[in-house]
Amino acid sequence: MRSDRSAIILVGLGYGDEGKGTWTDYLARTEPVHTVVRFNGGAQAGHNVVTPDGQHHTFAQLGSGTFVRGVNTHLSRFMLLNPLRMLREDDELRALGVTDALARTSVDRRALVTTPFQVAANRLRELSRGDARHGSCGMGIGETMADWLAYGDAMVSAGDLGDPAVLTRKLRRVRNLKLDQLREVLAALPATDAVARERRILADPDVIETCVRAYAHLAGLVRLVDDGYLGTLLDLAGTVVFEGAQGVLLDEWRGFHPYTTWSTTTFKNALTLLDEQQYDGDVLRIGLLRAYMTRHGAGPFVSEDSSLRPLFTDPYNVTNDWQQGFRVGPFDAVAARYAVEVAGRPDLLAVSHLDQLAAAPERRIAVAYRCRGPAADLPTYADVEDGLIVRLRPSPSPEDLAYQARLTDVLEQCEPVYRTVRCDRGAFLEVVQDELRVPIGLVSSGPTFRDKAVLPASAGVRSTPEPALRSA
Repeated sequence: MRSDRSAIILVGLGYGDEGKGTWTDYLARTEPVHTVVRFNGGAQAGHNVVTPDGQHHTFAQLGSGTFVRGVNTHLSRFMLLNPLRMLREDDELRALGVTDALARTSVDRRALVTTPFQVAANRLRELSRGDARHGSCGMGIGETMADWLAYGDAMVSAGDLGDPAVLTRKLRRVRNLKLDQLREVLAALPATDAVARERRILADPDVIETCVRAYAHLAGLVRLVDDGYLGTLLDLAGTVVFEGAQGVLLDEWRGFHPYTTWSTTTFKNALTLLDEQQYDGDVLRIGLLRAYMTRHGAGPFVSEDSSLRPLFTDPYNVTNDWQQGFRVGPFDAVAARYAVEVAGRPDLLAVSHLDQLAAAPERRIAVAYRCRGPAADLPTYADVEDGLIVRLRPSPSPEDLAYQARLTDVLEQCEPVYRTVRCDRGAFLEVVQDELRVPIGLVSSGPTFRDKAVLPASAGVRSTPEPALRSA
């Protein structure tokens, strides 16, 4: 065991927006971090970082430690790359004075590339659903994954970025594939401006040439690497942060189908990467939570309370065209317990947005659900005590979407049963820890790294396990 190296894995235990960006930035500034590894998701990530001097950036494909000089980004084979958006993100960082972000970035050649045609197809399918939208981010993630599962290496990967001939051939294939797949969808869609925008991308012959030029440009700015390169990074003294995307409650297999992502959002991918490289340093798994629940767009949200939306303000999470509304509600211990169980129990928890609890008229935590629908088969999907759901049962099979869809049906018939908590931060944290049976080791009461700290053992929380996190 090499004690001079550590890997810290960050995973959100909600529906996303648990603070993955701000916690990555905190660790990059307070631990000897040399690399941030992205191990799932793609350009749909929105990881907000605010610096003490007021600079703000929403990290999507670059690691959220990029504001810190010398901290590198590695995009693993589990990451989906959108080169056009990555170049745009680099431009945004340059405007903030970070001029070497891509020079500090390595990309596994096996990482899949999301093309404009897959983005357009994703959006057209979502538009065709009308009021029955799935809450897609509109970034083509599902299209990219589905195409890769069906056609494998015929799809574009990062290793193709510098080869114009291969790129041209593959991009033509993707465009033709999407046109063929969407024939019936396109025929049924109304002639709206939103539909017309996406149709133009599929029909414009110049899109392929534009992509080939942009992709080649990106290939010259980043380092395209083979799988052994991650092992080289992991062998360096210091800390590697594995920055997850989205949240466990959106996981492709463990989330509430069909309102999920095409991505594994648990600790699994990060642990797989470490195992592949035979990593023998320390590993710390941190589960991230807000002090209240949030969700973008459609899908079950048992503790949602729209009256709290004006109180729990978030300038960086607002209504958008694809996910639409940003929803909030009191902390939900039932959903969080489920996330802890299916993610693989973390070593400790990090709780953010504690400062916003002061805005609530009372502090409530959902500790059980009451099901309003038929209860005959409820014990298959939940543990029930005194007529109340106290635990959601994970599927005994790891890839059972029919089970997950039924679990979604159950949740959509539930209402929360609350426990009122004393109006002080310590009491709230103690209840969360007792409900989840995982120690809280990190807390945040503001947007910058200076608003975060290791929670002292005197607050009733077990000391942070090794490798110890130093207090800021």
